[in-house]
Amino acid sequence: MSGGPAVATILVIFAIIEERLQVLLVHRDEPPEAELWALPGGLWDGGRTLEQAAEAKLFEETGARDVYLEQLFTESGLDPTQPGVAIAYFALVEAEAVRLRESADDAWRPAWLPVDDLPPLAFSNGRVIAQAVERVRAKLDYTNIAYGLLPERFTLRELQAAYEAILAARLDRRNFRKRMLSAALIEATEDVRREGAHRPARLYRFTSREPVFL
Repeated sequence: MSGGPAVATILVIFAIIEERLQVLLVHRDEPPEAELWALPGGLWDGGRTLEQAAEAKLFEETGARDVYLEQLFTESGLDPTQPGVAIAYFALVEAEAVRLRESADDAWRPAWLPVDDLPPLAFSNGRVIAQAVERVRAKLDYTNIAYGLLPERFTLRELQAAYEAILAARLDRRNFRKRMLSAALIEATEDVRREGAHRPARLYRFTSREPVFL
């Protein structure tokens, strides 16, 4: 593309790690905003759709494909160093299925960081992350969006831990399980998993691993 303001895609990639909602950030060793952490992204070259560009960047950073990806907003002025438009997306990935990109020169170091304990960020990225967190939290009420953060099979304890990590709040165990089962978002499998000295825990799965609205 030539002429006009630059167009960039930025990605807010979430995962549940150590029972905390974490976001993928890259440490910038070069200007602008050197020595700060930032969301991964890149300039759009116009050779593919914006969503395809976001999917390609997601794969480059995590090795993940076919995950939950949604456009968050389109906004100008996020980068004060140059005029441009940013199209933000958020993605939900299963932590165990991700492999982070390795940088040969260590100039752009990726890392998972908890959303409730972030360092200073470049390009107003703190506001972008906060908006993405609120979007995910809101969608828990009326969709099955959490499937993007969990493996194919999981225990009810793991499912509740994921919800609690996203909401940053404790949930009543009995009410949570009743709500999830009555909403028909999940179903029991024939498999169980033994965890320590406890009796085997039943494994569940989402009835659909595509977006479902209640």
